Amino acid sequence: MTTIEIELPEATAKAAREAGLLTPQALDRLLTDAIRRRQAASSLLAVADRVAAAGIGPMSMEEINAEVKAARDERRQRAGGH
Repeated sequence: MTTIEIELPEATAKAAREAGLLTPQALDRLLTDAIRRRQAASSLLAVADRVAAAGIGPMSMEEINAEVKAARDERRQRAGGH
């Protein structure tokens, strides 16, 4: 385990304490979620760079909706749903 010390404005610390966000468990969840979001954003930007480099044009909203529907249908079929 690592011990950290942080400085926060008193109002922020008070609100976080009252919301139960200053416990080790809550801070672990908050940091883990932030790390996951940052990694997801980095992955998304890397994909966007590769798409741009490949010269692939933007998709219309209809094309996006069709792709989402197809992915959902495929997931349902794999899960044994209808």
